Amino acid sequence: MIRFDKVVKRFGDNVVLRELDFQVRPGEHVCLIGPSGSGKTTILRLLMTLERVDSGTIDVGGECLTHMQHRGKRVPADEKHLRTVRKRIGMVFQQFNLFPNMKVLQNLTEAPVRVLGLSRDQAEQRALELLEMVGLRDRADAHPSQLSGGQQQRVAIARALAMHPDVLLLDEVTSALDPELVADVLNVLKDIAKTTDITMLIVTHEMGFAQDVADRVLMFDQGRVVEQAAPGKLFTDPDQQRTRDFLRAVLERR
Repeated sequence: MIRFDKVVKRFGDNVVLRELDFQVRPGEHVCLIGPSGSGKTTILRLLMTLERVDSGTIDVGGECLTHMQHRGKRVPADEKHLRTVRKRIGMVFQQFNLFPNMKVLQNLTEAPVRVLGLSRDQAEQRALELLEMVGLRDRADAHPSQLSGGQQQRVAIARALAMHPDVLLLDEVTSALDPELVADVLNVLKDIAKTTDITMLIVTHEMGFAQDVADRVLMFDQGRVVEQAAPGKLFTDPDQQRTRDFLRAVLERR
């Protein structure tokens, strides 16, 4: 479903991704762990086309995201091509990014109506189903300012799902929440992982969540995959010293 082929991303002289190769199978749940600045969030931003690759290619669902054919040549993708492929991807950010002037229901229906061409009735029916799934159907007429941080993040998850994505990207979705609100959000994500076939790519420092949800965990450092394995292997018997050091540091902070 996702394929990075020798992807390089620089910010000035700082090389954030160094000829990165990795793949995610359809329906697979992959967690990315590693220190801050190791390139994890950059991967998600490239998939959302918030950043452009410096070299290499990214494919999503068999379509090239970063390039397209034009007059028989492969050229960097234009905005129209990016929008077409990007429709298959949903993302939930650290910050909730809800539209503050819209009620919860409208936050979920605006993009499906405008981008996917659904009727207002179709979009609202889907939105109410998703709000039920995240435990917030009774808040459909509330404004985001009337919700707790955890509730806002659950709305943001429902909003991403309203676009019927093949791929769901999650970037440290609990990092802005008070500790007592984290469990509700993680439980919603666990339910999504169990009950849908959506491919999930998750950047997280919640190691327990990664153990529960991931099919595979990738340890990143300095723009490269240091180690990858099933969570039962990586969290209990990692092969690389860098992984052992990182996990020890994370667990000591908790």
